[in-house]
Amino acid sequence: MTTDLTTLLDDVLRRNAGEPEFHQAAREVFDSLGPVIARNPRYAEAAVLERLCEPERQIIFRVPWTDDAGRVQINRGFRVEFNSALGPFKGGLRFHPTVTLGTVKFLGFEQIFKNALTGLPIGGGKGGSDFDPKGKSDAEVMRFCQSFMTELYRHLGEYTDVPAGDIGVGGREIGYLFGQYKRITNRYESGVLTGKGIGWGGSLVRTEATGFGAVVFADRMLSTRGRSFDGARVLVSGSGNVAIYAIQKVQQLGGTVVACSDSSGVVYDRDGLDLDLLREIKEQRRGRLSDYADARGTASDYRAGGDIWALAAETTIDVAIPCATQNELGGDAARTLASNGVAAVVEGANMPCTPEAVKVLTAAGVLFAPGKAANAGGVATSALEMQQNASRDAWSFDYAESRLAEIMVGIHDRCAETADEYGAPGDYVLGANIAGFTRVADAMIAMGVI
Repeated sequence: MTTDLTTLLDDVLRRNAGEPEFHQAAREVFDSLGPVIARNPRYAEAAVLERLCEPERQIIFRVPWTDDAGRVQINRGFRVEFNSALGPFKGGLRFHPTVTLGTVKFLGFEQIFKNALTGLPIGGGKGGSDFDPKGKSDAEVMRFCQSFMTELYRHLGEYTDVPAGDIGVGGREIGYLFGQYKRITNRYESGVLTGKGIGWGGSLVRTEATGFGAVVFADRMLSTRGRSFDGARVLVSGSGNVAIYAIQKVQQLGGTVVACSDSSGVVYDRDGLDLDLLREIKEQRRGRLSDYADARGTASDYRAGGDIWALAAETTIDVAIPCATQNELGGDAARTLASNGVAAVVEGANMPCTPEAVKVLTAAGVLFAPGKAANAGGVATSALEMQQNASRDAWSFDYAESRLAEIMVGIHDRCAETADEYGAPGDYVLGANIAGFTRVADAMIAMGVI
């Protein structure tokens, strides 16, 4: 990083005190941009990076709602509209007790580059609340979502800001949010939210998109070293939506996923996970992996509180796909993976690898795919949902999946070619950051100082 970039980063960190995840995301981008700023001084002259680090709008609001016992509850809602140079703000809503402004800002900042990499006309934003839908009744979730949307609706629109789901926000929550938006505005503006039900404006493949897309990206990346998922043994952390569909796509490509995890532990099946049973436990019963292990009996080894990455020291692992949450894979785990022959680590979640882990993996020659590139399939398919809504159309599963695969291959190739152009072949972090940055920066300069 140049002296000027270091000074600028220090100022960004100072102005956004107490937001460690945002600091981490900003530092990772700044570490990559020295070569492109040196080659294109107009970016510095137009203060593009300074503007990029300052959201266009940050919205924080109170969300009052009543629980089933009649008690009034208060949560905090957020929407950070980061950058709209390429199109309306686009990014999910996360409902989880750990959500803070810093969390939403880190996710929104990453979203700028992720969305730019898709090549689609969408800007970057993110939102959510510290509300926890776990353990809540459908009626409680509905009342919360209606209160949340009653405040947020005035900032949304298909040409303004288009949220989607994220952790804690699935089809149920999107339905309640959309219903309240429709009720307040008296418009059936289906393009204002994505992740909708198939019967009322949603897109086929949207549910599968993030997990499928990460594996398509990984397969393309493995091919640069003459490898593929055929016969590969894989670890996938998490057991939610992204993890389940990553497991499905790996299996379709001939790989074997031997373990996954949840907040309570790890399940290891030496001969491969039973995906049908896993989906029944997690999606239908909303159960735990311990329930899966009980059903599998001796075929499964359940480890309460276990470390999924430690399995690389016990059995052959070719690819690791962290799909749970930010900073789940640290330096020690990365050393375990690297020293035991893992060929690739692919971020299915947002920033699941710590900076130390990324350094360890890249120094060891492990292929590493950052989330802003590898997990862009979700937002890409959200943009395809917006296209279908705008044209009052609905695509087949096969056509929507082919579009997703085309986009993910394009993202991979764009990152790889950019890394080559800047003298860092195989550095997907640098390639993703520079390719995303230049697309946004050029649009910002074209629009003047706004």
